[in-house]
Amino acid sequence: MRTAAIVLAGGAGTRLEHSENKVYLQVADRPLLAWSLRTFASSPLIDRVVLVIREGDADRAQAVLAGAPAEKLVATVEGGTTRQASEYAGLAVLAAEIEDGAVDLVCIHDAARPFVSQELLTRLLRTARDFGGALPGLPVEQELLLRAGDDGHAVPVPTSDLRRVQTPQAFRARPLLKAHRAAKETAFHGADTAETIERFGDLDVQVVPGDPRNMKITFAQDLSEAEELATRWEG
Repeated sequence: MRTAAIVLAGGAGTRLEHSENKVYLQVADRPLLAWSLRTFASSPLIDRVVLVIREGDADRAQAVLAGAPAEKLVATVEGGTTRQASEYAGLAVLAAEIEDGAVDLVCIHDAARPFVSQELLTRLLRTARDFGGALPGLPVEQELLLRAGDDGHAVPVPTSDLRRVQTPQAFRARPLLKAHRAAKETAFHGADTAETIERFGDLDVQVVPGDPRNMKITFAQDLSEAEELATRWEG
């Protein structure tokens, strides 16, 4: 049985105040995308990697691949205009292997999160194999969350059981593909893979402890933090 990783590299740089796709911005000695690809390429638990790119980014992607470990890469495919469509494009590449059982586990990752540790990836994949699905989550650290009650008064929201979800997210391959096909038929577009599974699948998705270093690059200050983290990153 094999495990595949789908790396989504279709992000924009709007909130970073960059006109280019942020996954090609440099952090330390390599682009954001290269950090993610290196993690999956070096994991003994990953057998296949599919890279999903944005329209017009083929040359940039090839330049990254030329300088990154790519022995497990099986395809580079153009994604869609939404995350849902891009995930489906990656799954379509693996569909034949999923259907015949050659690929039995798939994890999907946002390339804007460059620092995925091998420890986190191992924990995630083992949990997904045991239960059906797994995603990493961090505690909600805000001191106070409020919601408006029926009478308009502020009502405190307990946060002890809330989690901030990260990627990668891993699932058994056949139910994942089935759920995505059902979502496509209804034109559903979820916020992430877990929402699609919740709506169209029946897997037991477990939350595993996330990693605060597994940050998502969204704003300019995130790049500065990532530069500092890269100097001491061991994966």
